[in-house]
Amino acid sequence: MTHTRLISAAIGTVLMMAAVGQNAQAADAICYNCPPEWADWASMLDKIEEDLGYEMPHDNKNSGQTLSQLIAEKDNPVADVAYYGVSFGIQAKQKGVTASYKPKHFDEIPDGLKDSEGHWFTIHSGTLGFFVNKAALGDVPVPQSWSDLLKPRYEGMVGYLDPTSAFVGYAGAVAANRAMGGSLDNFDPAIDYFQRLQDNNPIVPKQTSYARVLSGEIPILLDYDFNAYRAKYEDDAPVEFVIPQEGTVVVPYVMSLVKDAPHPERAREILDFIMSDEGQKVWANAYLRPVRSEAMSEETASKFLPPSEYDRAEPVDYGEMAEVQEAVRKRFLNEVR
Repeated sequence: MTHTRLISAAIGTVLMMAAVGQNAQAADAICYNCPPEWADWASMLDKIEEDLGYEMPHDNKNSGQTLSQLIAEKDNPVADVAYYGVSFGIQAKQKGVTASYKPKHFDEIPDGLKDSEGHWFTIHSGTLGFFVNKAALGDVPVPQSWSDLLKPRYEGMVGYLDPTSAFVGYAGAVAANRAMGGSLDNFDPAIDYFQRLQDNNPIVPKQTSYARVLSGEIPILLDYDFNAYRAKYEDDAPVEFVIPQEGTVVVPYVMSLVKDAPHPERAREILDFIMSDEGQKVWANAYLRPVRSEAMSEETASKFLPPSEYDRAEPVDYGEMAEVQEAVRKRFLNEVR
């Protein structure tokens, strides 16, 4: 690189950092990992602005990127609150980047779905399965099992988010591992499964891929039920959600107050609102299962697959899921990618 290019690159970096800083300063509060396409965060952010008067920018990080950013900014935090898959929330406490806060209705959250000190707590959960664009499949049948995805007819049609970075990708690996006979102590079945899936040329994005399923670019995505129901009922897309025959997992998503947050009082108000009746209804209306289950109406619940289908979806030991995540990440990097 020439001297001129080096100077130009440096100036560009400084300008980009300045723009990020200005955006952060202009916002009333910052939430890391609240992308509008995921879990209908767009509606939640609109509702927070409407009810609390706080403007919060969209943020398209995934869970792994959120944790990495919180660690990098530990001495000078930018975010006020953070949202991530449960295993990343557990790790965030271990890394010392969260603060203790028990929002309103904290006592209603079941044990196992919250940190006893309030460093992280579940706000909603989803069930991992197949988010399928039927139109994009053409004449190929909708897959009904993990084993189906390995068949040559699905070559180039299957997508999953990167398990080394995105929490939904890791959740998919945990689900496939259990379905193939593995456990959190033995991830060999998942490694073998994803190695075989490589022969079908899967699509492996790092970021939320809702729009890519709707467009048909990714006909089959390992994803949560709430995204599929939203596509079906809100976007009128020709999609179906499948809970695979071999079984799957139920996974919580959690939030934290960031340690030394720039706007701690606003952050607490925001977390209180998210756990309130109004806040929980936002999740329920987006087809997530709010942690306060009474927030979901019978009408919304009727749009889910029958309870008999959900009998194949089970929770896991989320603490152990967090403990083994780094080892699984390394195995994927070394043995699958």
